[in-house]
Amino acid sequence: MAAKLPLRETVGMALHTLRTNRLRSLLTMLGIVIGNASVITLVGVGKGAQNLAEGQLNTLGANVLFVVPGNNDTRRQGIDSPKTLVLQDAEAIAEQVPSVRRVAPQITINAVVQAGSRSQSSSVSGITPDFLTVRRFEVAQGRFFNQRDLDSARNVAVVGPDLASKLQPVGSILGRNLRIRDQSFEVIGVLSPKGAVFGSNQDEIAYIPLTTMVSKLSGRDPTYGVSLSFISVEARDEASTGAAKFQITNLLRQRHRILRDDDFAVRSQKDALSIVGTITGGLTLMLAAIGAISLLVGGIGIMNIMLVSVSERTEEIGLRKAVGARSSDVLAQFLVESLVLASLGGVIGSALGLSAVTAVARFTPLPASIGADSVLITVGLSGSIGLIFGVLPARRAARLDPIAALRSL
Repeated sequence: MAAKLPLRETVGMALHTLRTNRLRSLLTMLGIVIGNASVITLVGVGKGAQNLAEGQLNTLGANVLFVVPGNNDTRRQGIDSPKTLVLQDAEAIAEQVPSVRRVAPQITINAVVQAGSRSQSSSVSGITPDFLTVRRFEVAQGRFFNQRDLDSARNVAVVGPDLASKLQPVGSILGRNLRIRDQSFEVIGVLSPKGAVFGSNQDEIAYIPLTTMVSKLSGRDPTYGVSLSFISVEARDEASTGAAKFQITNLLRQRHRILRDDDFAVRSQKDALSIVGTITGGLTLMLAAIGAISLLVGGIGIMNIMLVSVSERTEEIGLRKAVGARSSDVLAQFLVESLVLASLGGVIGSALGLSAVTAVARFTPLPASIGADSVLITVGLSGSIGLIFGVLPARRAARLDPIAALRSL
């Protein structure tokens, strides 16, 4: 019985065959290269989207809560009950919830902001002085409005840096008058860059005193209370966030006399991060699955080319078996060829994918990234696909009858 061929010789013969047919080998690897590069790039971009969203949410602070209006179909007791979140709700939270340090009610409208001959469609938010501390904003130029501005309902405005640059491309916008819904506002401050939060660019917003918003811009009827867009709440510390959320929920349920579903929602940064993580995680998984389809197509390509190779190398296989090669030696050689093609394609594809991820992170705002474990898993998956799809051609080659093979000489 013939001795089993050493693994070193089997690998050497496989590599020699691949080198002899360089162009075919490169074309066979192409599907794996494209699939691997797609997986790495798509996973990196998905991770970047998650990093971007989490980075934006982290700027809010770990102890910040948001109270937002909810279900409008809630049944209530009494016609005088608040129909949505109102200013009195914010005042009650500040006065009656012990776990809360500051409360910043807010009304936001969309309006055209004009400065001379320039105009810009923007969000305009009516807020209180506590907004600056609760939301961790900083003033880059000028000042923020104070309690006196709020009590007097003064026509003053603080603008985000992007809005300031669009309305005043050259020089400082401080002291200029803005026109908002036929009202003139003096710009007293410009905020530091904040970026986007919840999909809204905070640097393109104009901020005015809440009392000014209610009396001169929003047109809201205060008969049953001034309705709010939402309420930002600062808990005493991160450990108090859970207690504050529970206390605020119970207080508003009592105030709104709710019988069934809440007509509001209290969201924390952790809630938002959890939602973002679920969405971006699902998106990343979907993108990875799309890339994995390319890997499967590449595996099918390897199988097809190897089957053609078996037909073309019938004489070679017959000669090897005639001089003593075992079926297992032929099987091993074809499996090694498939494994090398897939693994090498995986390495090349990973390198291309990493280059694409680096380019996205460098030239776009998306902080795309990919971990070494993901690269190793993808390369390992490529090798596994090579082995799996190489089994059929390898078994067909190993089962060839040497006599029948030699007849074709």
